[in-house]
Amino acid sequence: MAKMTAFRKRPDRWMLHGVAVSVACLSLTATATAALPAYDGLWSVSIVTEKGDCDRGYRYPIRISRGALSNAGDTAFTIVGNVGPTGLIRVTVSYGGASANGIGRLAGDFGNGSWIGGSCSGTWTAERRGS
Repeated sequence: MAKMTAFRKRPDRWMLHGVAVSVACLSLTATATAALPAYDGLWSVSIVTEKGDCDRGYRYPIRISRGALSNAGDTAFTIVGNVGPTGLIRVTVSYGGASANGIGRLAGDFGNGSWIGGSCSGTWTAERRGS
């Protein structure tokens, strides 16, 4: 995993952490075809740093389509992850040379979990905002 040192000097460094946490909450190693469409839609993910010197928090839009996660905003980051049939999520978010991993669970229109990236870690929450 790449060090997050470069992000600490830039205001958008947390973008990666926030997205990673959001995505971590929303992704699982299950295939997209195995995921239930019950989780599909536009989600707002809030990322909070609890350990490390990364930005305190961010909010990002994430789209889930047939269980696969994607970036629904205009900030350039890469998301790799899926939601499993039970709502379990594993995700990796990358921005520049840095990345963060997250894990969590969705249930209905809400979700939560944890993330870690470089020397920082924290929690995330998610709320479905539309289809």
